Amino acid sequence: MSDDIGPIGAWITPKSRLLDLGCGDGDLLRTLIDDYQVQGYGLEIDPDSINQCIRKGLNVIEQDLNGGLENFADKSFDTVLMTQTLQSLRHPHLVLDEMLRVGRRCIVTFPNFGHWQTRVFFALQGRMPVTKQLAYQWYDTPNIHLFTYKDFEALCSERNIRVLRRAFVGSPLLGLNRLFPNLFTKTAVYHLTK
Repeated sequence: MSDDIGPIGAWITPKSRLLDLGCGDGDLLRTLIDDYQVQGYGLEIDPDSINQCIRKGLNVIEQDLNGGLENFADKSFDTVLMTQTLQSLRHPHLVLDEMLRVGRRCIVTFPNFGHWQTRVFFALQGRMPVTKQLAYQWYDTPNIHLFTYKDFEALCSERNIRVLRRAFVGSPLLGLNRLFPNLFTKTAVYHLTK
């Protein structure tokens, strides 16, 4: 389970309706259903991940997020969740708009490409980094948009998206991720509304 579950769990209302976009193997969705009794649904495009979700007893729909969320009514969910997927979408800004149309609030997590290890790897190696968090080579990565938490906040400002809360997951050393978030945050977690 990823480190961002702490902030996400704190922001989920028990017994609410939740849509998990790009739910992967369903581990997070299963945890939220079990721990918070949410009425949860997942959207996923990968057939192997969909099969894992089904084996876990999850309601999952095969859908490409790049096509939008037109099959969902306005405000049909309390929370729309997307973890570690935004950077892989063709038009992430449009998907954010759709998330906030379909849900009253949304939670988004993404890797902060401004993290110091990413910068050092790139500077010293002269190559795109391959790390535990970014485990792909440049030619097979699903990450087509590389951005920092500052880029994301600028996008939110441009699109009149209100940041309710943010959490920076990263270096446990002396709270460096809170003092210098763009350098020490590995994963950014945002709670948003319109």
